[in-house]
Amino acid sequence: MLFSSLDLAPDLQKAVEACGYRQMTPIQQQAIIPARRGKDLLANAQTGTGKTAAFTLPILQQMHDKPKVTQPNSPRALILTPTRELAEQLGETVKAYAQFLPFKVLAIYGGGKLSAQEKKLSAGVDILIATPGRLLEHLVACTVSLAQVEFLVMDEADRMLDMGFITDVTTLLQNTNKQRQTLLFSATSSQAVRNLANKLLKSPQIVSVAKQNATADTVEHVAYPVEERRKAELLITLIEEKNWYQVLVFTSTKAQADQLMLALKAEKITAALCHSDISHGARRRALADFKEGKIQVLIATEVAARGLDIDGLEHVVNVNLPYLAEDYVHRIGRTGRAGKKGQAISFVSREEERALNNIERLIGAKVKRISMPGFEVTGRDQLMDKVAKAPAKQRSNKTSQTKIIRTKITAVKDKKR
Repeated sequence: MLFSSLDLAPDLQKAVEACGYRQMTPIQQQAIIPARRGKDLLANAQTGTGKTAAFTLPILQQMHDKPKVTQPNSPRALILTPTRELAEQLGETVKAYAQFLPFKVLAIYGGGKLSAQEKKLSAGVDILIATPGRLLEHLVACTVSLAQVEFLVMDEADRMLDMGFITDVTTLLQNTNKQRQTLLFSATSSQAVRNLANKLLKSPQIVSVAKQNATADTVEHVAYPVEERRKAELLITLIEEKNWYQVLVFTSTKAQADQLMLALKAEKITAALCHSDISHGARRRALADFKEGKIQVLIATEVAARGLDIDGLEHVVNVNLPYLAEDYVHRIGRTGRAGKKGQAISFVSREEERALNNIERLIGAKVKRISMPGFEVTGRDQLMDKVAKAPAKQRSNKTSQTKIIRTKITAVKDKKR
């Protein structure tokens, strides 16, 4: 289905074409029309399927159809998103869709100066993109009013719940216009998301284009068994042997990311870090340099697992498997986007094999194991077999020793008799 069939406002259609979009994705086909008609939505779709356009275009169209004067500190549309990286990215994307329309778009998030954001809010804003915590700060400071919000979007609702934003979100929603249209978008479905939808949405249209925790069909999943201590060495070997041009690497902790960074630098591989100890400005520069091809490897923790849109990214490497199987879906969602092929590579130590099994059950697919010459490792099952056999052997030896001792004691007693 073509965007041109939607009969969008000429300036909105012009922006869509300027962004290079012609054919709608499944989520866009199902969500845009009911959202444009003012329906509340509960939309579930895997990452990289075009969700931003699915909620932004119908809102822009409705705002165009019913124009109003831009008000200071009082947005007509509010988009809530869990992280500042997502807020910043959404700000850029929404501005691109609204580039030929007379709407002011602003993104506010932690890490930016409150005073600078306050100045922009007072200058007038039509569409506000915000993280819950920062928006709550502005609400308390009376630098923003949500009373005139006509359109509310909760993007990555499941992630907001996971990050514990439910209290902040509830407070914010209590201050919004009760007659608003609400669009709730989530990468995954859960009981918590459904409970939230029941509280927020009025007779919603349910849109689902992917099964829960599904991964894109364009992604190939592979795993390399390797000892924990040799993971950095294996990454360097693969980068050099396979000539990987651009690699997004995930670790589970900041310490692991820092250690990996040192190992890559020692081999003259250009890399940058993206985790919570790195300043927001440095993280922005790292992502920008990665997108522009100035660095070969971007090392990230879960902070970067959602929302990063890196065009044409072919390789995502899990140097450490995530603690939760669901986070695997979000990590590898950075590749295989918009119909392009990608590869999700996981380094799996013996201790992580059970975690890999959980991931396979979650995604409903077997992850192909590849044994890298020189990095072979004994499987966990084989190790467990040895451990299981060891006590039996020890018990056998103990029994023999006990029999010998008893025989000696009996012999001594007989001699005394």
